[in-house]
Amino acid sequence: MTGGDPLFADGLDLAVVLIVIGKTVITFTFLLVSVLLMVWFERKLVGDMQNRIGPNRAGPFGVLQTLADGIKLFFKEDLLPDRADRRIFRLAPYLSLVPAFVTFSVVPIGGVFTGGRDGTVEIFGRDTYLQLADPPVGVLVILACSSIAVYGVMLAGWSSGSKYPLLGSVRASAQMVSYEAALGLSVVAVVLASGSLSTHDMVLVQAGAGRNDFVPNWNLIVTGVVPFIVFLIAGTAELNRPPFDLVEAEQELVGGFHTEYSSIRFALFFLAEFMGTVTLSAIIVTLFLGGPSGPLLFGPDWVWGPVWFFAKLFVFLFVFVWFRATLPRFRYDQLMDLGWKLLIPLSLGWLLLIAALRIGNDRGWNSFVVAGVGALVLLVAGSVLSASVRTAMRRRQLGEVTSL
Repeated sequence: MTGGDPLFADGLDLAVVLIVIGKTVITFTFLLVSVLLMVWFERKLVGDMQNRIGPNRAGPFGVLQTLADGIKLFFKEDLLPDRADRRIFRLAPYLSLVPAFVTFSVVPIGGVFTGGRDGTVEIFGRDTYLQLADPPVGVLVILACSSIAVYGVMLAGWSSGSKYPLLGSVRASAQMVSYEAALGLSVVAVVLASGSLSTHDMVLVQAGAGRNDFVPNWNLIVTGVVPFIVFLIAGTAELNRPPFDLVEAEQELVGGFHTEYSSIRFALFFLAEFMGTVTLSAIIVTLFLGGPSGPLLFGPDWVWGPVWFFAKLFVFLFVFVWFRATLPRFRYDQLMDLGWKLLIPLSLGWLLLIAALRIGNDRGWNSFVVAGVGALVLLVAGSVLSASVRTAMRRRQLGEVTSL
């Protein structure tokens, strides 16, 4: 495993500070541009899926429509409700925006990880990684930021001094608690497979040779797909994107937690949602699909890291838009049932199975026997849980009939 970004190996001087500032500006600029393109891409793709044209007026193919909307929002009147908590009301949009940027800072977006190389690149004579920061606990930074992001939504609804935004913020807190546990357990499975909390080290491990030197050594395959599916569903719920967008269900809550927001503050929430989508897609690529690692085909080696990263990133951005265009919104009871009765038990059971296989591998046990016994235990536990849920539902229905 690596020992952190080699940029800081010789201490801190002016060149290091300038490189860090440059990486910060480039990262932030990339995220802003990616949000502009993501909004356009989503509107255009949803339009195609629904047999509509989509944005086509501002710029070629309507690509400047998001910029035009941002300029319009910037010059709109900034409203402040009389009953709002002024300081919290103004602070809440930034609490939603900042965690998405901080999370993306630990994502490696380039570098060569094949042929025994560790992804190091040279910038102005200094070795570094193509990521803003590589803390030894990068995965914990991701989990912490995903937990903090909900405070922006919660405080926005609470500080508005209105009932509908408050209901949206309460939904946000309940939804976060329901899906944060499942998301965390799926990440623990990845940490168990990689043996590190560093995102850079995770990419380095996944860049190694897989089964028969043909199958990729991605955590998607190593962990048995289930943690990937759980992370994808839980991450979508954390972002409050369809079909889990009950926080801002316009049919029920007017506009949800941001009903009272206008102008640039509303635009910040809009920016945070799409920046979170880009960031979550980048995290999925890093944790499960090897990040920027991939074969070097032709030309300069350093080109292929970003190429593979953005190609994988584009796939998941398409998937999130596909979700929005095709899946109906869950009912609130369905949202809770999916999180507590399916995703958490499934991710916990699968984590215990992976741990058992790791222990068995270290002690020389037969892997097929361990996997068979573990699968049998999971099947029995799942059957018991399913039976208990059905029994509780029948008793609830009988109670309702009796009360009538």
